[in-house]
Amino acid sequence: MNPALWVSKTGVQAQDAKLQAIANNLANVNTVGFKRDRVVFEDLFYTVEQQPGAQMAANRNADGGVQLGNGVRVAGTQKVFTSGSLQTTGRELDVAIIGNGFLQVELPSGENAYTRAGQLGLSLEGRLTNAQGLPINPQITVPANATGITIGENGIVSAIVGNATTPTELGQLTMTTFVNPTGLLALGDNLYQQTQSSGEPAEGNPGEDGRGKLKQGALEGSNVQVAEEMVDMIAAQRTYEMNTKVLSAADNMLQNLAQIAR
Repeated sequence: MNPALWVSKTGVQAQDAKLQAIANNLANVNTVGFKRDRVVFEDLFYTVEQQPGAQMAANRNADGGVQLGNGVRVAGTQKVFTSGSLQTTGRELDVAIIGNGFLQVELPSGENAYTRAGQLGLSLEGRLTNAQGLPINPQITVPANATGITIGENGIVSAIVGNATTPTELGQLTMTTFVNPTGLLALGDNLYQQTQSSGEPAEGNPGEDGRGKLKQGALEGSNVQVAEEMVDMIAAQRTYEMNTKVLSAADNMLQNLAQIAR
């Protein structure tokens, strides 16, 4: 088989994976707290027919040798944790994270997950939750007769309770950072989970030790840039087409060889 057929096949598969990532980015352009994905490629092993620098004759060595590549593969995907645009909502339970960090929620299994989406709400018991109804950690409970809920930049949640004239502190929202947030496992539902690659979670108050601050009445939008994704999509499509042309060319060469051999 012509090796170019295999090489082109790997190129087609790689561009198909890139197009899938681009499609997912564009699909989530309006998803609060979404971070775009990028695909990382690497070349496959080489067939070395002549070692670089091999001695060809007395006092003469090969300059570059003969090394034939065998294609490309997807080495991985990476979440790009740049900040998204700030969207003002005016809703008192909406919070945007400005800077590094995640809010921590408790999964039904009891494990912790992390999110950048600050569309908070209240459970039937008055406990602060995320948009999927998962409770925020540490637990903060808002009394039924509370009004004028305030979430400070430092994460302190307070409200006017009953007939009081001064706010009562209800709890403290904390933020969690990771040494390598790109290594987090994306669960869907705007949630991430710790892995060995991400490192251990470091929990603390907003604004401390490099953590971002909270802004009430706003949400962090997706960091997907539509124009950039469209350009990447066109480039992926053209690269895909070029690889299919190589497939056709290699197939024609094999056909010619078959005809000559008859």
